[in-house]
Amino acid sequence: MKTKKLLFITYAAIIAAIYVVLTFITQYFGLASGTIQVRLSELLVILPFFTPAAIPGLWLGCLLANFLTGCILYDVIFGSLATLLGAIGTYLLRKHKYLCTLPPVIANMVIVPLVLRYAYGFIFEYAGKDFSIPFYMLTVGIGEIICCCVLGSILLKFLSPYRNIIFKT
Repeated sequence: MKTKKLLFITYAAIIAAIYVVLTFITQYFGLASGTIQVRLSELLVILPFFTPAAIPGLWLGCLLANFLTGCILYDVIFGSLATLLGAIGTYLLRKHKYLCTLPPVIANMVIVPLVLRYAYGFIFEYAGKDFSIPFYMLTVGIGEIICCCVLGSILLKFLSPYRNIIFKT
């Protein structure tokens, strides 16, 4: 029993560390935060398909990555919440190989635009009207589709044959 708990904690810690490293790599190219985001670390949100240990690992990784890359407190809290909700959704849809990539996209498309608009104060106006939320839903959504649906599906396909070797739970 203790071995199983230790393995769970170890998986969560490794996933958190990989999330942080991938976020720093993405930050180097200026794509980890802002109105246009293609955060490579988000491809890891398919890992709850393989192990429930990924849920706290992804949440902690996002929390640390947001904090360490200089995000404001609201982004640290609500951005991490979006990743947590997405990871839980992925886990709940683990029996549906390709649908499981959608919850992180949806969670981030709903939460992150609100953070960008109201916490950071980013405004996108056209013809005197505020289109910030729909515009940021579009930009964040495109980045999430690239990372979660496209790259995440590639990772899912690559890891599936090794499921019982890598994720011994």
